[in-house]
Amino acid sequence: MLKSFKTEIHPTEEQKVRIHKTIGTCRFIYNFYLAHNKELYQNGEKFMSSSKFRVWLNHEYLPQYPEYLWIKEAYSKAVTQAVNHGQTAFKKFFDHESAFPKFKKKGRSDVKMYFVKNNPKDCRCERHRVNIPSLGWVRIKEKGYIPTTKEGYTIKSGHVSMKAGRYYVSALIEIPDNKTADPSNEGIGIDLGLKDFAIVSNGKTYKNINKSARLKKLEKRLVREQRCLSRKYENLKKGESTQRANIQKQKLKVQKLHHKIDNIRTDYINKTIAEIVKTKPSYITIEDLNVSGMMKNKHLSRAVASQKFYEFRIKLKAKSKENGIELRVADRWYPSSKICHCCGTIKKDLKLSDRTFRCHCGYVEDRDFNAALNLRDVKTYKIA
Repeated sequence: MLKSFKTEIHPTEEQKVRIHKTIGTCRFIYNFYLAHNKELYQNGEKFMSSSKFRVWLNHEYLPQYPEYLWIKEAYSKAVTQAVNHGQTAFKKFFDHESAFPKFKKKGRSDVKMYFVKNNPKDCRCERHRVNIPSLGWVRIKEKGYIPTTKEGYTIKSGHVSMKAGRYYVSALIEIPDNKTADPSNEGIGIDLGLKDFAIVSNGKTYKNINKSARLKKLEKRLVREQRCLSRKYENLKKGESTQRANIQKQKLKVQKLHHKIDNIRTDYINKTIAEIVKTKPSYITIEDLNVSGMMKNKHLSRAVASQKFYEFRIKLKAKSKENGIELRVADRWYPSSKICHCCGTIKKDLKLSDRTFRCHCGYVEDRDFNAALNLRDVKTYKIA
């Protein structure tokens, strides 16, 4: 199976310049591809695929406009992948899976430098460094995290990204798939919530990390730094003496705080999933939450977004597949909180404020734990 390993790198100043140029070229070529197809549509001409666009760009456009020859200075595979991403965005739009593709803006859009293994000397990895095409050897911050070439592992492809002034490499490596779950073990159900992050049917409860003193302190500091950045922009509009360099410094401060908060939440999710999978259940059942619908509630949207339910599901699916555990997804309309786990009666008048489930049969249990038990024993489900 293929597994992605992402870690921070320490490129040299020359390598940083190369990364910035390649990412900037990828952003430009992606926007150019969207704009060109938009122009073709307005003129009543046919849609141009990524392969035809690259042929047209190299043989017709660039010879006529030599001032854009700097496009060829970037790593060719990264530029090709940027065009392919544009075609994928159009395909999703044509299939009514997403809205019309948006142009990528500098400093806001997440653009990456893609690379792929073309020859045996590319994409090699050692304990403390990794070889990336067009960059050469780049030092790794977390030594020994990525499986090395000496151990028999090969990097198929990957990408280099930037976030808040830090650089990361993500490598896709093929690892043996030989783990299988023990069918004799009992399965578990997981109920996700806002009061507590996850309640597991085996009795384990994972608290909401966003209520911790550490995150509250960082969020309070983030508000102050964002207010300071906003005032600098307002002063610049009024024509006062706020320099753009100071704005960029303050902007980087805000980005670093956002990145730190995001890393704390992601780390908590990773540790939670690792602890759940280590119990080696035969299956795991979760609920198909309507996260986009929950986000429309202005009173809950911030709390829902900070819990990162979608990321939890994606990572739990990958970790379960890696360990041979079946991940079951209950139907969105399954009333897990309203069903009595003892007698099976559905309590239709259960309110959101009722944190304890009480049934006429005498069964009394915590609302969320009752939901986790019902998810564990659900009969109708889909395999994720």
